[in-house]
Amino acid sequence: MAFADHCWRGLVYDSRNNLQMRGLVVLLISKAAGPSNGAELSFQHDMVSGIYSSQRSLAEITELIHTAFLVHRGIVNIGELKSCDGLLKDMQFGNKIAVLSGDFLLANACTSLAQLQNTKVVELISSAIGDLVQGIYYDNSNLSEENCLTHDIGISTWKEQIFLSHSALLAKSCQAAMELAKHDAEIQDMAFQYGKNMSMSHKLHSDLQPFIKGKSSDSVAFSLNSAPVVLHQEFLGREAWIKQIREAQSKENLMDFTKLQEAIKAGKGVTSAIDLCHYHGNRALEALECFPPSEARSALENMVYAVTRFS
Repeated sequence: MAFADHCWRGLVYDSRNNLQMRGLVVLLISKAAGPSNGAELSFQHDMVSGIYSSQRSLAEITELIHTAFLVHRGIVNIGELKSCDGLLKDMQFGNKIAVLSGDFLLANACTSLAQLQNTKVVELISSAIGDLVQGIYYDNSNLSEENCLTHDIGISTWKEQIFLSHSALLAKSCQAAMELAKHDAEIQDMAFQYGKNMSMSHKLHSDLQPFIKGKSSDSVAFSLNSAPVVLHQEFLGREAWIKQIREAQSKENLMDFTKLQEAIKAGKGVTSAIDLCHYHGNRALEALECFPPSEARSALENMVYAVTRFS
């Protein structure tokens, strides 16, 4: 069991690499749901290993969109560069490549999306792209607080923004997979809820890594807008939180993340983030109860277990 848990943990989360599991989730939830009762017999002939070809295409589209936005996020702000960062021309060239590569992937995704010939699916995935754009806008526009280090937001706002930037694509792709198999609105909603809550748990698990037991010796820079920090600020109060940040800064404005990490771990933010991770994990598992028991459903459950265990 421990080995199996380790394997699922490695599939869903790896601190060194970006693991693209969104397409896999779409395939697994498609297989778990199977064909709908109202599907025509001729339509079911298009199914291979319990998954329709249109659902396989959707899984590829989901990965393409996710990768395109990752590439776009690699664009460097030239205005913030210093002479020691390297040649400006190299950075400008890299930015052009990032823009063109991301646009190419996104264009291919949109072309494949149109070929599915399903208006509702096109609408769902298009809205997910819009959510991603809005989420990235929030990430980039809210950095005017206190030396551009931390947002003045509560956990409810954090969840809204994380849904846009991390959860919407997977949630709506899972829903779209059910639409392609002609499942009813209830099954579509359960698939949406699984994708949403699974990705929220995944993000919370990622945010918690610098703060969980056994990681204290691996003190590294962490986002001051991550879930444990936002919850810590909410409990502590904005003024006291800014005071802690200033106390952890040197005269050269360099951040002592070890000192700040210990202050956050001493508060309630970390345990509250773990509780929130478990909450979303349980919601994801509840959503799977509408699907019949199967290996695909077990795999989806194991993914949730992998991102809600911290020992």
